[in-house]
Amino acid sequence: EVQLVESGGGLVQPGGSLRLSCLASGFPFGTYDMSWVRQAPGKGPEWVSGISSGGDHQYYAGSLKGRFIISRDNVKNTLYLQMSSLKSEDMAVYYCARGILTSRPPPGAQGTQVTVSS
Repeated sequence: EVQLVESGGGLVQPGGSLRLSCLASGFPFGTYDMSWVRQAPGKGPEWVSGISSGGDHQYYAGSLKGRFIISRDNVKNTLYLQMSSLKSEDMAVYYCARGILTSRPPPGAQGTQVTVSS
């Protein structure tokens, strides 16, 4: 069974940082491109970033490049998203997903909530 378990979200002040993690199991993680997707309240899902299976290519939504860094550890089967200079518009539930340009969270995914507020 494919499982993707996100963690690391929380409450952070504007300008702060968070590191999200996604622990994968049930499939050969190191052979899959991966993405982060987010969904803000009342809005549709939005692709945030993608990374190639080997971690050597990273892609970002235009507005996020320079503030977010995607990475992965194929030994630990874990995907990461380092977020800095957080803004109120970054507030959303963040999900990881298979594929490099995946724009929707997997069905039934829990995600991790990021709240940006002073």
